Amino acid sequence: MNVHAIRAIYHFEMARTFRTLMQSIASPVLSTALYFVVFGAAIGARMGRVDGVGYGAFIVPGLIMLSILSESVSNASFGIYLPKWSGTIFELLSAPVSYVEALIGYVGAAATKSVMLGVLILVTARVCVPYHIAHPAWMALFLILTAVTFSLFGFIIGLWAESFEQLQIVPLMIITPLTFLGGAFYSISMLPPLWQKITLFNPVVYLISGFRWSFFGVADVNVVTSAAATFGFLALCIAVVSWIFKTGYKLKS
Repeated sequence: MNVHAIRAIYHFEMARTFRTLMQSIASPVLSTALYFVVFGAAIGARMGRVDGVGYGAFIVPGLIMLSILSESVSNASFGIYLPKWSGTIFELLSAPVSYVEALIGYVGAAATKSVMLGVLILVTARVCVPYHIAHPAWMALFLILTAVTFSLFGFIIGLWAESFEQLQIVPLMIITPLTFLGGAFYSISMLPPLWQKITLFNPVVYLISGFRWSFFGVADVNVVTSAAATFGFLALCIAVVSWIFKTGYKLKS
């Protein structure tokens, strides 16, 4: 294992984050804080409890997931697309660095940024609405697992994209809508029976449900099922990345 190569890639990506601190960290935190103010404090004060939890606190896990999913995909996809766009990807491919080491460096940095963002949003939420974490270990597991999984997914998007426009298609057209329809602002038990069944085909439902359970002990889907679904998606992303590097798809052409 080439630890020096992993460290170099990781530090380079983290340095890029701190050079664009307002865009990478401050902007998502401020945007999410507005959600807490509007939905949590203003609207939540006029709504009843959802699954026995105050509405302001109920949306905290969903909003954190909304930010982590979008930022994980964005950070990882942009991180690997830039070398492709500038042509420096060929230096990486010709260097004595395996795809596993490159993957650890890029995905590790993107996941670290997302976890940092999640923690900052947790602190920000505490200022706006009261909440408690019933299962801290499970909360940390879902937070890290989601950040790593969707950083991998973003890495795949960055390898696939051939333009900056394509880089934004999947996050804007797929990830964000699935997150809003995945129970970020409501419990799927509030939907009609038919739509409850349809919603179960949305993979984001399992992430938000498991993460919310770690906070309040209530969930739309069994927590074991949520964890299994997340691990399954993680394994699928690893398999796709492995295939891309072994075949050179979108890398050597």
